[in-house]
Amino acid sequence: MKITGQNFLGSQRSGKGDRRFSAINPETSTKLSPDFLEASEEEVHTAIVKAHEAFKEYRQIDGLRRAEFLECIADEIENLGGDLIQRCCAETGLPEARITGERARTTNQLRLFSSVLREGSWVQARIDTGDPSRTPIPKPDLRNMQIALGPVGIFGASNFPLAFSVAGGDTASALAAGCTVVIKAHWAHPGTSEMIGSAILKAIQECAMPDGTFSMVHGKSVDVGMAIVNHPNIKAIGFTGSFAGGKAIFDAAARRTEPIPVYAEMGSVNPVFILPGAMRSRGNEIASGLASSISLGVGQFCTNPGVVITEGTELSENFYGELANNIAGIEAGIMLTDAIHKAYDEKRNKLMHEPGVKELARGRSSVKSGEGEVALFQVNSVEFLENNHLEEEVFGPSSLMVSGNTKEDLLSVASKIGGHLTASVFAEEDELEDYRDLILLLEQKVGRLIINGFPTGVEVSHAMNHGGPFPATTNDRTTSVGTTAMYRFTRPVCYQNFPDRLLPEELKEKNPRNIWRLLDGEWTR
Repeated sequence: MKITGQNFLGSQRSGKGDRRFSAINPETSTKLSPDFLEASEEEVHTAIVKAHEAFKEYRQIDGLRRAEFLECIADEIENLGGDLIQRCCAETGLPEARITGERARTTNQLRLFSSVLREGSWVQARIDTGDPSRTPIPKPDLRNMQIALGPVGIFGASNFPLAFSVAGGDTASALAAGCTVVIKAHWAHPGTSEMIGSAILKAIQECAMPDGTFSMVHGKSVDVGMAIVNHPNIKAIGFTGSFAGGKAIFDAAARRTEPIPVYAEMGSVNPVFILPGAMRSRGNEIASGLASSISLGVGQFCTNPGVVITEGTELSENFYGELANNIAGIEAGIMLTDAIHKAYDEKRNKLMHEPGVKELARGRSSVKSGEGEVALFQVNSVEFLENNHLEEEVFGPSSLMVSGNTKEDLLSVASKIGGHLTASVFAEEDELEDYRDLILLLEQKVGRLIINGFPTGVEVSHAMNHGGPFPATTNDRTTSVGTTAMYRFTRPVCYQNFPDRLLPEELKEKNPRNIWRLLDGEWTR
């Protein structure tokens, strides 16, 4: 398909802005055609007004039709074929196998949300039947369910050009919940974004969804994003990116006349605790897996293991030696953008000069501009506890080993760390009970706790939680991956003493959708 470089204001293509930018192939540092037009304030306004008008109709479309719509989007993405893969590889420098797998994840999660809509119980219907004869006060009939918030502003992520981008989990969950979407495409892969956006618009036409259900605007400056956040018709925000970007969006949303919820995933170092028994029995195996996890995707995953905590001086030294040998054999890899590469080099160099930090190993030297070398650092637990900078994310293929002497050192580190997406504990079976206090501490710090596994790799499923306490996210009560991600964009409404004919289908007396409901305190169909 031909890429135009324009914005999508519902079904209307528009190019009124006077700022232009280009996608850059990170492997060759060459510009890719065409130029893209950053959306003007007027274009952002038009897109959001269209989303506001479309929401009035879209929110009333039943779940079965919305399910068909999500399935149609998945079909249209697959119909883009090899052209999508080629463009995405050119804009990101990622290998074809990675992009092909990510496309499957993107379409699969659309179909997963479709299955949730078809089953229908996601609305969490709760019914307390009335009793007008109750004394001294009659009992009202109360019926409660989740409904859509309204138009949602979404920011495409740099590190997942498909799965966390235009048709990624934020968009899929918002559309499933009954919200319309205005997305700011990420400037690093605008051609990929336009191709996916075109697939969504085609699905809108095929499924007779209202014009304005989906819009996409381009922008390299912060102006476009903030115009979305500050528009009074936007009712929620989904964001994946840096702490600085997410916190700025969160603060702006809170300052609005009508504050709105923001789910911002803002980074994590995903601490890994390796207990002595595990190091003794399978230290070499863990070291090999850890090296692979640190370097996976050139370290550009939000679940990259950025801090590893060990116990016991002699055990740790042996383990670090094996890990360093693994790291030394890993080739440097192309990073997604020049900006990400520069930030990685700056933060890595800053970490190297922090008090008490020493470099243990580096991967094979980069020979190309834009390549990130794997790096391994070490500091003792006392220095780590005294220096808050050591817990900051270094987005890229590096990790900091924190060496403690005793169990109490591990517990002190666990007590000190802030909120993260994940924490991992490597342990022998007989160690887990002895370190139960560590587990209980980590439960308060992260959204996903892993035993004997690495954090990289996020299963898209009903039970997945991809979130965590601040500063990992701005809302640790929900997730950006998995089917409960829909609840970021819904709220409960209670209907009191409504006639049956006016109730939503999910709350009617005869339960025409045959969904699970909490009826007078008991789950039933």
